[in-house]
Amino acid sequence: MIKRCINTATIGAFCLSIAACGTTESTTPNPTYETYISHGETFKHTHFQDVSGRSIDLSQKPGNKLIILFATWCSDSKRTFNELNASELIHDDTLTILAIGREEKPDALIEFAKNYRVTVPLIADEDRQIYNQYANKGIPRLILLDENNRVVKTLIGESENIIEQVTWN
Repeated sequence: MIKRCINTATIGAFCLSIAACGTTESTTPNPTYETYISHGETFKHTHFQDVSGRSIDLSQKPGNKLIILFATWCSDSKRTFNELNASELIHDDTLTILAIGREEKPDALIEFAKNYRVTVPLIADEDRQIYNQYANKGIPRLILLDENNRVVKTLIGESENIIEQVTWN
């Protein structure tokens, strides 16, 4: 009986850690998520190269921006992209959307794009150099920027319908 309880507890903790997409290192059901950028602060990264080799300069992009920090293995990230594809945001020509794959290699991002119909530029952040400047754990992270690359809002996309909360009001 004791062995059975231990196995059930271990399995339960593992499932919670995976379901939340907080981190593969944590087994705590309520991890402490920290966000290292706040409303009104300027987003530090403006120059990127996507997995197709295209250069992207956010300082040259007019209008609002949506930055998605995600991982290909995360069920919440997958749901977020499905919600994005079903939303009007994906068709908004005045909005720039970038997705940054935390600890992801370009090949994995290209495959993810095919499987989830991702049409926005994908940036590989293989060693978390970008992600670590904005958060400690928790994906997907959505960072909404205004036309001057200042943070309007940050969201952690672990709940359904997170895309409905993407507004610049």
